[in-house]
Amino acid sequence: MIELTQILQKYDGTNRKARGVCALCRLICDRKSGNILHENTVCPVWQPMALKKECEPFQRERSTGMEQIIVVVPSYNPDGKLSEVIRGCVSVGFHRIIVVNDGSRRDTEKYFEEAARYPEVLCLTHEANRGKGAAMKTAFRYIMEHCPDAVGIVTADGDNQHRPEDIRACAEKMLEMKDYVILGVRNFDGPDVPGRSRFGNKMTSFVFRTGVGLKISDTQTGLRAIPAKYLPLFIKTRGDRYEYETNQLLDLKTYDIPYAELPIRTVYIEENATSHFHPVRDSLRIYSQILKFMGSSLLAGAVDFGAFRLFLWILMLTGAKEGFRILLATAVSRLLSSLVNLFCNKKIVFHSKNNWGRVFLRYYCLCIPQLLLSAGFVRLLTGLFGSQNDWLTTLIKLPVDIFLFIISYQIQRRWVFAKNEIHEKNNNGVQNPNNSDGLRTH
Repeated sequence: MIELTQILQKYDGTNRKARGVCALCRLICDRKSGNILHENTVCPVWQPMALKKECEPFQRERSTGMEQIIVVVPSYNPDGKLSEVIRGCVSVGFHRIIVVNDGSRRDTEKYFEEAARYPEVLCLTHEANRGKGAAMKTAFRYIMEHCPDAVGIVTADGDNQHRPEDIRACAEKMLEMKDYVILGVRNFDGPDVPGRSRFGNKMTSFVFRTGVGLKISDTQTGLRAIPAKYLPLFIKTRGDRYEYETNQLLDLKTYDIPYAELPIRTVYIEENATSHFHPVRDSLRIYSQILKFMGSSLLAGAVDFGAFRLFLWILMLTGAKEGFRILLATAVSRLLSSLVNLFCNKKIVFHSKNNWGRVFLRYYCLCIPQLLLSAGFVRLLTGLFGSQNDWLTTLIKLPVDIFLFIISYQIQRRWVFAKNEIHEKNNNGVQNPNNSDGLRTH
């Protein structure tokens, strides 16, 4: 180490004949001597075999794969903690870090200037505040265009709530598990967790589990290791602010992307005072897609309920038999409500660009069995109660359809409105990895 450092200190960086430069050796030079090796200078470690022995420790460091991982740090109005984040990432072996200044105040620019002094850091800037999601997309686009050798990225917050060792652990786990997105998850049961964070996370986790079918214990985590192959998909994820991160989790389900949770240290600094998360405003953004789906279902349910009651009454006036009345009223009401639901889900909820023919065929392959099951269960339960009262029949239909709604929602997300890109761009072929180090896979 000493001999190599001395060589680097003596090197004056004036040889401009070579085309390439070893990024690792440039970092060594910058850290040990303060000299800067520009990209058009010769790299002393690439010189003849005489330096081979001195290079071996650094060649072993390169073999860990960290040089192919890029840390992305979106930041808005930071303080001194941003420099701590950068210093920590460098200390655990990251060689490339992208910091995105999301239109911060002028009095905070000094923190970005401090970050830019690290040779490992590239700063990208938004002229105006566009949101955390937009900042992440800016970094993703840059990586796609300028870093073709990157195998993955790790997103981390700039407020120092993610420990450097946890950031590296997520990166290493992603390298190990190849196609999995790794979520660094915190334990929200500790006494130091702010009440609003504990409540918000538990509520969102419940909604995700019951409404979406995603078992995520920390829905607010900003520490995520993402294979580079998924960046084109996540650039398309809707939202530019805090809702983007939640929509990104929803897209794990949409694109059938495997993910795993890795427990990390729970850190809240000054009661999370540096967080720019606004509980009411950003929670509404976060729940927007889920609320839109529920609204679409409620609208369709209202149409279904009203049409069922109307046609049941009309058919009763004709003197039709009870079984026929229930079946026909169910069929007509379900047809009307399904058309409303299909249009709303395609255009408003899932924003599906799949052609109408494919969606229509799949939707009604789901609706017809659901219709028969609904009529069958209502008829069965009505027979068990032995009632000829149409209001009781209508009330029996409610829990039956709520049960079928939950099943239908999962099938719609996974199959009817599923996007095709993942099958065209991402042939996973993922095998189940070993579940170790407290890792939870999904």
